[in-house]
Amino acid sequence: MKLDGLVAVITGAGRGIGQAIALAYAKEGARLALVARNTVELESTAGQARDLGVPACVIPTDVTDQLQIDQMVEQVIDQYSVIDILVNNAGVPGPVGALQENNPAYWIQTIQVNLIGTYLCCRAVLPAMVERNQGTIINLSGGGGLSASPHMSAYCSSKAAVVRLTEGLAMELAQTNVHVNALGPGTIHTRMLEEI
Repeated sequence: MKLDGLVAVITGAGRGIGQAIALAYAKEGARLALVARNTVELESTAGQARDLGVPACVIPTDVTDQLQIDQMVEQVIDQYSVIDILVNNAGVPGPVGALQENNPAYWIQTIQVNLIGTYLCCRAVLPAMVERNQGTIINLSGGGGLSASPHMSAYCSSKAAVVRLTEGLAMELAQTNVHVNALGPGTIHTRMLEEI
């Protein structure tokens, strides 16, 4: 198995793309730390992963809360000793409509989840990865990362920023064995799409 024994932290792992990533990693033998706000959904993913024969811990976490993120990373290291892979998948679609008509609080929340959540998770795992000189970070940029869409200014802005964050961080870590990449899976019919 390609990921046999590696420890993967996956945010937004309770449903949709995050759940699919978690189960694909489980099939490849990864030990999982599943992160999201919804414990019930996380437990469902964890149960399916355990059925595939891998350990999976559930850590309810709000990715916009630095303290919760730091505590999550501590919990993963306490349980598994290392973090080999971080998949920053947690995200929200944000408000849809003309920018001037968007609810400012919802617009800002979209940036908080999609960009700041990615930043906080990267920041929290990096010290241990750099110390070991080993690790992989995958940031999901989504369709908004490469092109603009009308009426989705918060989503597109946040995902474009994730791409730049990823590129800058990859350059910072170029002399290490810690790899950082962005992945844009495109539009996939999940519950998130239904929320738009």
